Amino acid sequence: MDVRDKVRELAASARFDACGFEGPPTWQPPKEAYVFRAARPNGGFTCLLKVLLTNVCVNDCAYCANRVGRDCPRSAFKPDELARVFTQMHQRGLVQGLFLSSGIAGNANRSMSAMVDTVEIIRRRYRFNGYIHLKILPGATFDVVEAGCRLATRISVNMEAPTAGHLARLSARKDILQGIIEPMHWVKRIVGEHETLVPAGQTTQFVVGAAGESDGDLLKASANLYKDIGLRRVYFSAFKPVDDTPLEGHEATPPTREHRLYQADWLLRVYGFSADEVELALSEDGRYSLAEDPKATIAARQPWRYPLDVNKASYEELLRVPGIGPTSAQRIVDVRKEHSIDSLAQLRKMRVGTGRAAGYIWFKGMLREERQLSFLPQLDEAARPVELAAA
Repeated sequence: MDVRDKVRELAASARFDACGFEGPPTWQPPKEAYVFRAARPNGGFTCLLKVLLTNVCVNDCAYCANRVGRDCPRSAFKPDELARVFTQMHQRGLVQGLFLSSGIAGNANRSMSAMVDTVEIIRRRYRFNGYIHLKILPGATFDVVEAGCRLATRISVNMEAPTAGHLARLSARKDILQGIIEPMHWVKRIVGEHETLVPAGQTTQFVVGAAGESDGDLLKASANLYKDIGLRRVYFSAFKPVDDTPLEGHEATPPTREHRLYQADWLLRVYGFSADEVELALSEDGRYSLAEDPKATIAARQPWRYPLDVNKASYEELLRVPGIGPTSAQRIVDVRKEHSIDSLAQLRKMRVGTGRAAGYIWFKGMLREERQLSFLPQLDEAARPVELAAA
């Protein structure tokens, strides 16, 4: 197979692995379809070659296009071949980094060793010092995992499902404890002993909707991974049925469900919400509303917290107001050291989403401004502080 065709095929086979959000839609990517735009937290993006070393696999994951027995083209790179292809793409300015995963061709350790060899050639022979995200294959041994940690910028071990019971519905061959959780602990231990290794941390992925799991199941698993493993972050991949797989007739997961899970995860990781707080947004069947973001649901279910005085509320209290994020909350705290906040216009300049926040905050004179801006949600008089209600 021509090398360019091989890159296209094995990049297409890697599309089921989440390694970052797609970059800004206004940015025009290179013509090569195998260049993945991974969005960065600061709003920028990094172009990655996102590829499998091989799409040959002995695993039987019910959702996967590369599962054993599926009738599809199979191919593989040799380590030096893929290392050379990546280096040429990097030298041409097409990519800035690499995301490398693989199917398991016969033996997990042998396949994982070939991936590590590929990264070592890129690092040692071609002297590439940039971003490399390396996937750890379930079943790889400690020494191979350690070798990968010494070379990669980021490591991921994909759980795919939140519990052993859910994973059993997707694969009869994967062991969630020995094949997935144990390697996660290895990475944690290796990085703990060598703080300069894996600077971008460890991540994992869940396939959302394939195993019949609830959002509550995914929330609980994510919270435990953050607490016990020190995971940098969790990725969610909405299930899409693939022809000639056991789940080909299964309904696709709405993209909005994936989005709500990311919003809930953001509350855990960035806003400092507890798992119990984020659970408040769940329905009786353990799902997040597709119509409303979790933060708004949580606020609506705790009316005794509001309205908050924006001139006195703590940073943590402000973070729990819909329309106020970490940056705008900090701006509020900083500005009121100099003067009081007494208008929605001031808050808008601080990037507060006043249309969402107005029903949960107050300041002197707010009632008069609300009358002028009738589109804003109105607070129930009984919920207002006495001095405000009497104003």
